[in-house]
Amino acid sequence: MNPTLDRRDFLTAGTAAAGTLAFSAGLYAQGMSSINVGIIGCGGRGSGALRDVLDADPEVKIAAICDLNEGRAKSTLRALKNKQADRVMATEETTFHGLEGYKKLLALPQVNYVILATPPGFRPDHLEAAVEAGKHIFTEKPVAVDVAGVRKCLDVARRARDKGLKIAAGTQRRHEAGYIEIMKRIHNGEIGDILAGRVYWNGTTPWNHWDKRRPEMSDVEYQLFNWYHFLWLSGDHIVEQHIHNIDVANWALRANPIEVTGMGGRSNRIAGDPNLHGNIFDHFAVELTYPGGVVIQSYCRQIDGCENNVSEAFVGTKGKTRTTSGSYIINGKDLDIPSRPYVQEHIDLVRAIKENKPLNELEQVTYSTFAAILGRMAAYSGQRLKWDEVLYGIKKKVKGEEVVDDRWFEDTMPRPLTLDMKLPADPVPVVGRWRPKRPKA
Repeated sequence: MNPTLDRRDFLTAGTAAAGTLAFSAGLYAQGMSSINVGIIGCGGRGSGALRDVLDADPEVKIAAICDLNEGRAKSTLRALKNKQADRVMATEETTFHGLEGYKKLLALPQVNYVILATPPGFRPDHLEAAVEAGKHIFTEKPVAVDVAGVRKCLDVARRARDKGLKIAAGTQRRHEAGYIEIMKRIHNGEIGDILAGRVYWNGTTPWNHWDKRRPEMSDVEYQLFNWYHFLWLSGDHIVEQHIHNIDVANWALRANPIEVTGMGGRSNRIAGDPNLHGNIFDHFAVELTYPGGVVIQSYCRQIDGCENNVSEAFVGTKGKTRTTSGSYIINGKDLDIPSRPYVQEHIDLVRAIKENKPLNELEQVTYSTFAAILGRMAAYSGQRLKWDEVLYGIKKKVKGEEVVDDRWFEDTMPRPLTLDMKLPADPVPVVGRWRPKRPKA
């Protein structure tokens, strides 16, 4: 079953519309005519998002800062004050750090817009807390790394809708003018019915800090420091990076895949102790089957010395398209459409807040996240996996009663998590033998 708007969603949408009016009226009645941003996660993407949101609207101010690392949180505050002091409300008292620092930031009443840019493994918990606190949200992608996180995010998306909160996601192609125009033409039938497609993120090896582990670092501190290379934090690169292209496929087809099969491996990353070198793959090749039997081929690779390709292509009954950021080709014509998608996604969110327009991309980005997770799980396990069976469990009759076989449920987040705890890394998945990780009883 492909997820569609059901009766509950319809009723919830109506409730949310009323809730949005009340929330926005309250926001401005409290004197918050500006957008007061709190940032949770000040690494490369978080710092970039801060620049982008400041460029998006002159009334935006930075009200609070949080990062796991105290030094980085404080240096972010200093850098902002040095460059744009008139846009900074944040002080040392509203600059937080540590695993629990985000809770202190979300408790600040002056913060009405939060940016979530920590490693993705934390995203479901941070989204839930931000919605509970009644904040509008810009969330980086992906929004989960496992089935448990996906289920939580779908529930949080509904709760955000009930509260009338606005949420934009870091799948920035959805805010890129050239992609928007291509999708409009696809959906208007310019290439006919889509028969097949290919999506790629074939690139180079990302940063790796394995050689910078200090003897005093705990397992958790090191894995957070080198988070990209550990499954529980990044979800593997098909999820953390290739989600962009899979999201474009979902957008083009206006659907989610119904089943997935694939393969992958780790051929060129440094071999050795996973506690030092991590446990993710460096290449995947996945087939995503959509309603009607349309197959999208998905390829992603992080290996140096190879041809790079970050793009999407679709073939229809009347034509074809090829897209990549800055190039939008349909039936042989390259559309010249300038865009600043990283800024535009914040412009769109700020506008939705100020003008009380509906914007909640959390369900959409959660489905794209899950499509990527399903591809990873299919490649790790060597099995053909069905969307509904993994997301909702396999329904069976046992002695006349319906039971749910949740054999593909996966929950990778270590709980309770402390910075000083021992956390041996899981081994690199062995294709055909891998099975999902579950919390210990």
